[in-house]
Amino acid sequence: MSGGKRLFDIVIALALGVVLVPVGLIMALAILMIDGRPVLYLSERMKTPEQGFKLWKFRTMRPQAGDVGVSGGHKADRITRTGHVMRRYRLDEIPQLWNILRGDISFVGPRPPLRRYVEAFPELYRAVLRSRPGVTGLATLAYHRTEERLLAACDSPEETEAVYCRRCVPRKARLDLIYAARRSLCSDARLMLATVFRRMPLH
Repeated sequence: MSGGKRLFDIVIALALGVVLVPVGLIMALAILMIDGRPVLYLSERMKTPEQGFKLWKFRTMRPQAGDVGVSGGHKADRITRTGHVMRRYRLDEIPQLWNILRGDISFVGPRPPLRRYVEAFPELYRAVLRSRPGVTGLATLAYHRTEERLLAACDSPEETEAVYCRRCVPRKARLDLIYAARRSLCSDARLMLATVFRRMPLH
């Protein structure tokens, strides 16, 4: 990551923190009162093909032992009341400001993958993870809704895994590599603005 991109991340994260930390505290209290503990969901993700870190999010699902892989339709009934609201407005990602300040992720880049997928597709992720992972990115904007639709139709962990590996991983990686070839601070700023306005409800 360039020094300019890192400075950009720190400045924006601190500025957003002034607004979003109070919102996060309210969300944490709502989760605690309505859904109970734990408030946070910590998931191992990969920063490089070899180096993992703990990605912080607000918990949006009821915990389940042995839960692995991405979320498909088979997990839909585990989303909590507060989880539905947070996912709609991406409020569950507020704690990732801490990951940005730590340098685990950037604002813009490929979404940090689970270790299982990096190990399953080592050559692909060796190329993708030359870029620092991010909260949003070209693949998130261009493919997120398609991915949600594909995975929502899956009724079992096995089907979810097969669809994600066959249809989502290669397409997102292709977009992540396009981003890497064209990235700049200006393109990062445009992708951040596009993420905000595409996530705004139209009603």
